[in-house]
Amino acid sequence: MKRVHLFEFEDQKWLPSFLRNYATDFLQFLSNKTKMYQPIIPIIEKGLEHTPKKQIVDLGSGGGGGLVWLNEELLKKEKGLKILITDLYPNLPAFQRTKEQSLNFEFIDQSVDARQVPSDLKGLRTQFLSFHHFKPEDAKQILENAVKENAPIAIFEAQERSIPSVIAMLFSPLTVLLTTPLIRPFRLGRLFFTYLIPIVPLLALWDGVVSSFRTYSVKEMKDLIQQVENHELYDWEVNKVKSGPGVILYLLGTRK
Repeated sequence: MKRVHLFEFEDQKWLPSFLRNYATDFLQFLSNKTKMYQPIIPIIEKGLEHTPKKQIVDLGSGGGGGLVWLNEELLKKEKGLKILITDLYPNLPAFQRTKEQSLNFEFIDQSVDARQVPSDLKGLRTQFLSFHHFKPEDAKQILENAVKENAPIAIFEAQERSIPSVIAMLFSPLTVLLTTPLIRPFRLGRLFFTYLIPIVPLLALWDGVVSSFRTYSVKEMKDLIQQVENHELYDWEVNKVKSGPGVILYLLGTRK
């Protein structure tokens, strides 16, 4: 399947922030409850070995809550680990709720662009379910900026560009309908825009299908790396791992 960079509602500035937050809350609930990131823990631990500051700088964090379960697992080995959550459009109430889940979470309350991360944010850069939002030139800039700053980087996508992945996304509205009552904090608005006016299920459907069509393949990520200035200074690992019925595509870049 050819990569098609269609628009996602979540990317649009005009989308009301509360609707964007309802959509990201759903994704974070799924990631925590299904423990989808279990298979990629060794990859993150490998990336942390390449930074003296045991800190994860998460880019494009959405509401940040998707890292709660993963954080608990990482802390079993990395006792002093810190996780800094950031976003181009920071959801501060959600960031605060995530911070309340564990003392090792911190957040940046200003906009942070993954293509130009401030030099003082040191640690392993991560992106979960957000790399596909960037067109090839912007995606290359993300990798290039990491190389320029000597920062290890780990990127994860929980879907791929394939017929099975697209079919799986067609069931996302049903999943939204089934899980919404379980999502916390409780919001009357979430129920209203899920059941009475089903905007959230439709957002999940459209953005989920488009995400599959936008996702870079292993080969395309490898091709992007070759375009990065000074890419030869890094060791690059690009592959996919099984996670439940699906897969997680990943890219890990570490300084040689």
